[in-house]
Amino acid sequence: MIRSYRYGEVSPEEIFARTEMPSNVSEIVSGIIDKVREDGDKALLEYNRTFDHSEASLEVTKEEIEEAYQSVDPEMIRIMEEAAENIRAFHSRQKRNSFILNEKTGVIMGQKVMPVERAGLYVPGGTAAYPSTVLMNCIPAHIAGVPEIVITTPATGGKISPVLLAAAKIGGADRIFRVGGAQAIAALAYGTETVPAVDKIVGPGNAFVAEAKKQVYGKVSIDMIAGPSEILIVADGTCDPEVVAADMLSQAEHDKYATAVLVTDSKELAEAVPEELERQLAVLPREEIARASINNNGKIILADDIETAIEIANRIAPEHLEVSVENPFDYLSQIRNAGSVFLGKNCPEALGDYFAGPNHTLPTSGTARFNSPLSVDDFTKKMQYSYYTEDALIEVADKVARFAKEEGLDAHGRSVLVRKNRKDK
Repeated sequence: MIRSYRYGEVSPEEIFARTEMPSNVSEIVSGIIDKVREDGDKALLEYNRTFDHSEASLEVTKEEIEEAYQSVDPEMIRIMEEAAENIRAFHSRQKRNSFILNEKTGVIMGQKVMPVERAGLYVPGGTAAYPSTVLMNCIPAHIAGVPEIVITTPATGGKISPVLLAAAKIGGADRIFRVGGAQAIAALAYGTETVPAVDKIVGPGNAFVAEAKKQVYGKVSIDMIAGPSEILIVADGTCDPEVVAADMLSQAEHDKYATAVLVTDSKELAEAVPEELERQLAVLPREEIARASINNNGKIILADDIETAIEIANRIAPEHLEVSVENPFDYLSQIRNAGSVFLGKNCPEALGDYFAGPNHTLPTSGTARFNSPLSVDDFTKKMQYSYYTEDALIEVADKVARFAKEEGLDAHGRSVLVRKNRKDK
């Protein structure tokens, strides 16, 4: 059952310890990447047969996408389109502009902001289908102006969920491939006869996908190394235990490595939530997964006050942080480390997963201390440029040469002085 602590009575290491992943993942992934690089499509088709029991072709046709779109319940289409508009409205504000500076005579400097030429979006499959992830990945890439957006996703039995394909159409994906796991990441990084190599790979996945992204980084750019899903709920004594337990289970049902943590200043709430968890687990369709998560990784921490609870949250730096208290905006300025923050008792994390607009691809495993949610920035690159007239260069030539001499790089300085000396002649 879930473990409970009083903050200060156990070591920080025990409270803040995170899930250990299997130790042989790196070696397995390395072998998969090598095989895909060597055998291309042949390797992908072999892995599809082995892992997904699929004999289907690698690429999904335009006709299949349209057929899937037409087969989805029209109400679901309308919901996804509204969610897409919310996502588009939020992410459109993130777009950066190029700039140019011409404040000194004879000097022009600037920065160009450009999209990457091709983005690869990994969409998890297996135990569930995630059309929400399609929208969250496609729309920022589309806003950034990426010319080609490619999706890879597992296809159990050769089938991809129609609602996922419909989401890809709504989100603006250009091509979709039936391939998942580390082999999909390898294909996106190095290319095969069918799957094109991309410049940036984004999207969440299991331990093998995360490890593959780590190993191909440098050949391509990646968004982040995502670990298991996490939620931390800061709740005061006015919260309903049923609601708090429901929010904890919303993440626990992802997989057995997911983490759900409650931090509260209410002894009554801390004692009531375990009973609610048991009651709700008993009727949850994904009970086995959620129970393993709660039993292995779930925690309830009793803090002296909400300010202390916020500090605990900052130390954990969770992927999702719910601040379920009266007057939540009073604490927003104190929050430093979280992927996405959900303020108040009427803003469950599921709103962010599906509908609100902010991205749901978030930093995990404490990396919110230095990393950010997926955004339009992830699909752009910046190129800077400079221009000096002859007179402008001569004016600063001696200063540049002095700097170069200080670093012992005489040729650097000479490359400037040779231009000045030529002018003096």
